Amino acid sequence: MMDWVNGSFMSMLASDLLRLPSSPSPHLTSAFLAALLVSITCGSLGCYVVIRRMAFIGDAMAHTILPGLVLAAMLGWSLALGGLFAGLLAAIGIGWLAGRGQLREDTAIGVLFTAMFALGIVLSSSGTGAERLGEMLFGDLAAIGWPDLGLLTGIAAASIAILFLLHKELELASCDPAYAEVIGIRTHRLRYALLITLALAIVAGVQAVGVLLTAALLVTPAAAASLLTRNLPHMMLLAVAIAAACSAVGLGAAVELGIAAGPAIVLACTAAFGAAWSIAMLRRR
Repeated sequence: MMDWVNGSFMSMLASDLLRLPSSPSPHLTSAFLAALLVSITCGSLGCYVVIRRMAFIGDAMAHTILPGLVLAAMLGWSLALGGLFAGLLAAIGIGWLAGRGQLREDTAIGVLFTAMFALGIVLSSSGTGAERLGEMLFGDLAAIGWPDLGLLTGIAAASIAILFLLHKELELASCDPAYAEVIGIRTHRLRYALLITLALAIVAGVQAVGVLLTAALLVTPAAAASLLTRNLPHMMLLAVAIAAACSAVGLGAAVELGIAAGPAIVLACTAAFGAAWSIAMLRRR
C-alpha cells in the first residue's frame, strides 16, 4: 500500500496537476459564472467563519467531502452532488457529536475529517475514480458545465437565504453566545444551520479550487474584509466583492499564463489580503 502511495499515487497527482491548466476554451463563460457563484457563497459565509474562529472547521469539512466526490466519480454522477451528500452527512455528524457534550466540537471535527478523508483516499485507490482525483483535489473550472451551474446557483441561493433569515440570531450568537442562550436563542440549532450552510459553500468552492484550497476561498477574502470594516453586512458585501474580483483575476491568469486556475485564485486572494492588511496598518498609523 505504501509503495502505491509513494509511487503511482504521487505520479498520478503530479500528472493531474500538470494537466489542470487549460487554454482558452468555449467553457470560459461557464467557468467565470461558476467562479462568481462560488464567490457569492464563500464570501458571504466566510465572514461568519472568521468572526466565529471556524477556519479549522472550514478546512476540515473540505476534506470530509472527498469520499462523496470519489463515489460520484465512480458512479458517473456530478461531483457536486456527491460532495453535497458527503458534506451534509459530515455537518450532521459533527453537530451530533459536539451536541452530546462528551466531545468538544474541534475534537469531533478532527475525528470525522481524518476518517472521511482517509476513506476517500482508499476509495480512490481502487482506480475507478482515480483519474478525476486531481480535479477533486485542485479544482477544474473548465470542466464545469451548465448542469453544474444550475446546482451552484441553487447552492448560492440557499446559502444566502439561510444567512438572511438567520442573520440577527447568527450575529448575536457569534458575538455573545452566552447572552444569546439567556434570551432563548437555541444556539445548538444555529450550529447545525451554520454547519449545513458551510457544507453547501464548500461543495461550491470545491468546484473552483478543489478540496485542498477551499478553506482559503472561505477564509482569505473574509479575513481581508474584516481588516477594512467591522460592520458585518458591509464585511459580507466586501468579502463577496474581493472573492469575485480575485476569482476573475485568477481565472484570467490561468488562461493567459497556462497555470492552474484554483491556485491562481487563491494567490490572488492572498494578494488582496496583503493589500487589505497594508491599508489597515496605514490607517492605524
